[in-house]
Amino acid sequence: MNAPAAFTVDDGTLRFSGAMTLARIGDLPTRLDRIVEAPRAVDLSGVERMDTVGAWMIHRLVRDHDVRVEGASKDAQRLLEQVGKLDSPLQMRPEATPSFFRVTGQIGAAAVQAGRTLHGLLGFFGDIVISTFGMLTHPERIRWRAISRQFEVVGVEALGIIGLMSFLIGVVIAQQGAVQLRQFGAEVFAINLIGRITLRELGVLMTAIMVAGRSGSAFAAQIGSMKLAEEVDAMRTIGVSPMEALVMPRVIATVILMPLLGFYSSLIAIVGGGLFSWLSLDIPPITFVSRIREVVPITDLWVGLLKAPVFGVIIAMAGCFQGMQVEGNAEQVGLRTTAAVVQSIFLVIVLDAFFAVFYSAIGWV
Repeated sequence: MNAPAAFTVDDGTLRFSGAMTLARIGDLPTRLDRIVEAPRAVDLSGVERMDTVGAWMIHRLVRDHDVRVEGASKDAQRLLEQVGKLDSPLQMRPEATPSFFRVTGQIGAAAVQAGRTLHGLLGFFGDIVISTFGMLTHPERIRWRAISRQFEVVGVEALGIIGLMSFLIGVVIAQQGAVQLRQFGAEVFAINLIGRITLRELGVLMTAIMVAGRSGSAFAAQIGSMKLAEEVDAMRTIGVSPMEALVMPRVIATVILMPLLGFYSSLIAIVGGGLFSWLSLDIPPITFVSRIREVVPITDLWVGLLKAPVFGVIIAMAGCFQGMQVEGNAEQVGLRTTAAVVQSIFLVIVLDAFFAVFYSAIGWV
């Protein structure tokens, strides 16, 4: 067994002996503190063994009294060097960054992330185009059962909430329009407002936002959960394309159903506005319908319906893309689902503004 740690003072030199370890060091630190005269050197030639506790004690002597170490073995010297490297003030809190640099850094990081996401979306759109071409040239690869299931999820199950939302929007448009037009004695022109704004903009736009929040988030959560469970990798292993099995049925269903849901939403909004006009403005339903037919051109209907499939592609693509990006842990599913909804709504509004400028340029106003 190693001898207990001890020391002697010889002509200003501290000579240690024994095992300078936690188990054998005893009251050596207390006895060292009683030394009045600071040593000039430390001799470790008699030390049999040393651990980090002994190394820390020697390091304190070297640090506090600026003495040299003699007779240390290679292992002891290496241990002393490692302890010395770790003897630095611990910063509990990071240094405060100036607000300008912090905000600039956050903006830069957000811009880089937005660029990466856009690049990923464009690549994912390319995969969708390639898969669409492959399915058109090989119709037997189309998964009709999966598409019909998505028809039910995206379309049939959404009729209730979309109808309620559209009805209330029609009522609100009629009420607010009538309040403002009453100042000029032109309440009847509220019918123009209801018909044109619902068919051109709000019918399809509000439907797209509702589908993005309802179906786009579901796409991201479903595919993300499959990605975490490694089901997507298993599909690739057995030769099944995740694009054709998971993504394309959702994209096809959303593209086909968005014009139908948008038209349905516009009709329900017109019904809500007509009911309010009948009850509050004393405009009979026959007069309301006749006025709608007079003031709403057929181009307004086409303006809304032509935008709907593009919105459907954006919503399905954003949801499936974010679902495919899930990796690591379950928290990613929630984060990617939120990102899918935010991205799809943002892109839908941006494209709606683009369509508004485009239709104005070609004269569909």
